[in-house]
Amino acid sequence: MVTTHLPRVVVAAPGSGHGKTTVATGLMAALRARGLGVSGFKAGPDFIDPGYHSLATGRPGRNLDPFLCGEDRVAPLLVHGAAANGVTDVAVVEGVMGLFDGRIGGDGYASTAHLATLTRTPVVLALDVSHMTRTAAAVVHGLATFEPGVRVAGVVLNKAASGRHTREVWSALEATGVPVLGVLPRDSGIEAPSRHLGLVPAAEREEAARSVRLLAERVTEHVDLDAVLSIARSAPDLADAAWDPTAALGEAARPLTSGAPRPVVAVAGGRAFTFRYAETDELLRAAGLEPVVFDPLHARSLPAGTAGLYLGGGFPEVHAEDLSANAGLRHDIREAVRAGLPTVAECAGLLYLCESVDGHEMVGAVPMVGTMGPRLTLGYRTAIAPASSVLGVAGTRVTGHEFHRTTVSGTQHPGPAAWLLDGTPDGVALDPAGTGRATVHASYLHTHWAGHPHLAGRFADAVHAYAGSTLSHVSSVPAGSQRRAS
Repeated sequence: MVTTHLPRVVVAAPGSGHGKTTVATGLMAALRARGLGVSGFKAGPDFIDPGYHSLATGRPGRNLDPFLCGEDRVAPLLVHGAAANGVTDVAVVEGVMGLFDGRIGGDGYASTAHLATLTRTPVVLALDVSHMTRTAAAVVHGLATFEPGVRVAGVVLNKAASGRHTREVWSALEATGVPVLGVLPRDSGIEAPSRHLGLVPAAEREEAARSVRLLAERVTEHVDLDAVLSIARSAPDLADAAWDPTAALGEAARPLTSGAPRPVVAVAGGRAFTFRYAETDELLRAAGLEPVVFDPLHARSLPAGTAGLYLGGGFPEVHAEDLSANAGLRHDIREAVRAGLPTVAECAGLLYLCESVDGHEMVGAVPMVGTMGPRLTLGYRTAIAPASSVLGVAGTRVTGHEFHRTTVSGTQHPGPAAWLLDGTPDGVALDPAGTGRATVHASYLHTHWAGHPHLAGRFADAVHAYAGSTLSHVSSVPAGSQRRAS
């Protein structure tokens, strides 16, 4: 039996707004400053917090979600993530919402507690005590005893007002048996700003690295790091082999051939496209492809040799004017997509491929327009592909999530839906080049390919086929050269 010794803690809270990101990111940065190898994880589908984790640890932030990936993959993905970027001395997992809050109607499924149970990880609570004293003990006692199998091993008090306030809370907590690991004072300088979809991503904030350094200093000063490490080291060994992208792909995996170039998948990045799971790139590489990140705000053309396009999530609505201004790249992408370039677009990618977003001209490869809406669409979804496409055959079933405040509407009948989300049509599957199979799959749904590796395999097969066609050699010539030659 394979066993892995991985010191680890989950940072949880009674609810949102108690300071999970502050405590978790601060712990990651403070422990790294001690010279430890730290791996950061986020419970649930959220893309934004892992960006701060990456700044704190110097490694990719990763997500653990039983709904998106399946219960049996959670621990293997934890082990994989800890081993993927060097030695991990401690892993810190940031929870989601309240400790026991999961999928609506799921009795705590995909909650932080569910994740802690699946990985047998002790829990450290972040507790905002700014508006309570003795009641804090009742909250901690309730969380610690509510569900057998969840071990609440310590608490960090957040936003303490004064020494007297702190002593009152601390004294009350002694009766619970849950030790206080530290007390963070009120300090607005260590909170990340928010906007319509939550925290502003780290990649969009030039001062984000400074904020993380400040967090490390505050946590080092006010939290007993040795006590946190002791809790982490008390976690039992994991009897799970690391998730492996090559094994996950099965027959779709392609070993490297000496000297043979890998077909390039252009992957959108930069400030407007900050949402992508780390395992996406790993699966593409295991499938014999080379993901190359380009920034749609500034890139003059697609990467040389592009044979596939992956447009993940982000905030194109925030950067619509600048995305629109990069007309040369928009033209290149539109022509490549129309020529049959295998393309997957999720949420922000769908908006970018539309004709416009809030009146700003976009790529124009999808006959739809995007606008900001009045309310947030957020939640887990089950989806079925109503038609075959570059991402799956008709009838393919997946799990995913939505997270957007925009809507899209068609300017003409575009074609079959990309997915049926709990029965409701979403996005489009298009065959602009008349290949007989939809080469564009654009939808609001975010999927985690580690949970559905057949999606990566299907896309990779299309990219390899495109790279081997005469069409790929034409479209991979820089667009400017094509225009001059004509």
